[in-house]
Amino acid sequence: MTRANSPLPLDDHLCFALYGASMAIGRLYKPILDEWGITYPQYLTLSVLWEADGQRVGDLAARLDLEPSTMTPLVTRLATAGFVTRERDTVDARQVIVRLTEAGRDLADRSRCLGEALVAAAGLSLDRLREMTADARQLRDAVAGRGTDAAAPVGD
Repeated sequence: MTRANSPLPLDDHLCFALYGASMAIGRLYKPILDEWGITYPQYLTLSVLWEADGQRVGDLAARLDLEPSTMTPLVTRLATAGFVTRERDTVDARQVIVRLTEAGRDLADRSRCLGEALVAAAGLSLDRLREMTADARQLRDAVAGRGTDAAAPVGD
């Protein structure tokens, strides 16, 4: 097999670099989230509610690209911990509305330390991290929108 036909070394795979970065950030955040008594997916759920409180479980799941059946246990654990409440929608009783409690709202202010920890650990400027975030979001959206062309080789 010639070099031109050889598979890319693992470190040259974008997916592996993104996976590794995600794992490293998760390890950085974990002690802080543990102190608050929440997991990273629960933090993401709270983040969505900090953007707009009072959302249906299905809408939270859609925003986080999760199945509603995955979202329900996350919300249940957040409710048990006292960070959110759940109530049936008065218009459609099949729907559950999730709202932040005071404790859930208080975590929003405390969560700023996560970004500060990332900036400090990365040694990059806030502007550079914002650019990288925008690039990653653009890549995510482009790949997600490719549909059946997802298996096409790069450059085609």
